[in-house]
Amino acid sequence: MSTSLIYQNALLYEALMLVLYGPGYFARYREIADLIPEGSTVTDLCCGPATLYHRHLKAKNVRYTGLDINARFTEDLSAKGGRGMQWDMAQHKPFPPADYLVMQASLYHFLPDPRPIVEYMLAAANRQVIIAEPVRNLTDSPNPLLAWMGRTFTNPGTGEQAHRFNESLLDRLFEPYAHAGYVESSRLIAGGREKLYILRP
Repeated sequence: MSTSLIYQNALLYEALMLVLYGPGYFARYREIADLIPEGSTVTDLCCGPATLYHRHLKAKNVRYTGLDINARFTEDLSAKGGRGMQWDMAQHKPFPPADYLVMQASLYHFLPDPRPIVEYMLAAANRQVIIAEPVRNLTDSPNPLLAWMGRTFTNPGTGEQAHRFNESLLDRLFEPYAHAGYVESSRLIAGGREKLYILRP
């Protein structure tokens, strides 16, 4: 299945994300990186061009594994010091274990039921599961062109995903985990565009 143009080039991917997020683009990565101590092991799901690793975690001597369906991204990661693995999340197989399991801006790909992904993350994490998900999205725009762009430019190779989270839907997903004592904290980041959830297995 073909991918959106931005998933075929790391520089183009980052350029578009910077346009969409503005200054919050860099802040979102810092928020995640600040949670991860030096020398930790990290498995990053749907890692894209592994910006979290290259800009923030590599200097912290983190042992990083990035999973993504895009072979261009994972091969480049392996060539630059990380461990990249081409991975189809839809196969629902256990993730490589690590101290921290991370997912940024990708949980919506697994709607209408992303709970198996969360469960696999909890099973693989030794310390924390870190999930940051957009709650303000281009696909919600009343402008049909902008909404179309939000759908078609975010296809990593698994097909268009018209559905996204808003804050109440994301909170509803994590409510049972909060009641069960898994949720350590949650807060808005990236200028309110994303919500960060931190869970302890």
